[in-house]
Amino acid sequence: MLIVNGVIHTMDGAPIQHGFVRTDSGRIAQVGQMDSLPPLRKGETSIDANQGHVLPGFLDIHCHLGLFGSGAGERGDDLNEDSIPCTPHLRALDGVNPMDPSFADARKNGVVCVMTGPGSVSPISGQTVLMKTIGRVADHMVLRAPAAMKFALGENPKIHHGKQGRSPSTRMGTAAMIREMLAKALDYELKFVSSQTNPQCPDPESNIQLDALRPVVTGKLPAHFHAHRADDIVTAVRISKEFGLDCVIVHGTEAHLIADYLAQEHIPVITGPVITDRFKPEMANLSLENTAILAKAGVQVAICTDYPETPIGLLPLCASLSARAGMDEDEALAAITLNAARIAGVDDRLGSLTCGKDADLVVMDGHPLDWRTKVTHVLIDGQEV
Repeated sequence: MLIVNGVIHTMDGAPIQHGFVRTDSGRIAQVGQMDSLPPLRKGETSIDANQGHVLPGFLDIHCHLGLFGSGAGERGDDLNEDSIPCTPHLRALDGVNPMDPSFADARKNGVVCVMTGPGSVSPISGQTVLMKTIGRVADHMVLRAPAAMKFALGENPKIHHGKQGRSPSTRMGTAAMIREMLAKALDYELKFVSSQTNPQCPDPESNIQLDALRPVVTGKLPAHFHAHRADDIVTAVRISKEFGLDCVIVHGTEAHLIADYLAQEHIPVITGPVITDRFKPEMANLSLENTAILAKAGVQVAICTDYPETPIGLLPLCASLSARAGMDEDEALAAITLNAARIAGVDDRLGSLTCGKDADLVVMDGHPLDWRTKVTHVLIDGQEV
């Protein structure tokens, strides 16, 4: 496939003002100026971008796509398993419905990859999955499973479980419950290590919850902390430092108030939803400038929709609004492409138009941060979808 006559946003270098992209066998094969355009191969198809813009496919690395059924009401809501407070053994992959219409909404708007996972009513909510947005069998769409472990701080867990008369009912209780589970997982891991090095030490008794947390406490699986208020964000960092976790803040509504601290601690933030209101007290300091302030402070940021909070097709508009609020335009695009891929740990495959990466591309009829711009073509693994 050849895509010609476009402004090529490679994201790993300066835009090519009049260029082309060639894909081959599901990978990006060539990127260059139109004056070096290779001849069309026998049987090869082409797309004329018509002076539009060509970008790597967009990534929404925090949403609940496929777990909250579009238009399905309560029967389609599989976000929160609240029978017990901590459920690290839950796998988002087991709940995703790839036939949900919102997957098509994602594709039509250039969102080629999502990290979807459980909700935030539990201190430890379960495992997320990173997946492409095309397919009928969820297992065939997976890039990483698990992709992260979801933790939650703040109002959601304390209010939800507190109303049922059980712990946690305070922020302290939530943090204590997370620490207790992590400490057990560390002990569980140490017993496994001992059994491998000392034949006299038996393997620990199998525990599916602690098995799920082993890669978290060994730093092999990122810990994504749902946190809005600045104090909750700092609690997430505190716990992560205590246990050596690979910490990522999700939402970070008040992260702009401590941007310098997060930059110093090298903590990435997935901001969003951008298009929402102050629907609960911990979002009182919601600000469109949040992402811009973080990026300017040197924090690595991605932008998410938190679907269904914001329709997933509006991810490019979320980036546009962040740019309008002061974020550098290239940084705003990176927040839904290359930076998002880096935070998700798949920048070797996605996020830039680099030869050898997956041929996931978006063609738009205008600048990607102009709200009037429309998506004209989307390719996933080199196939137009």
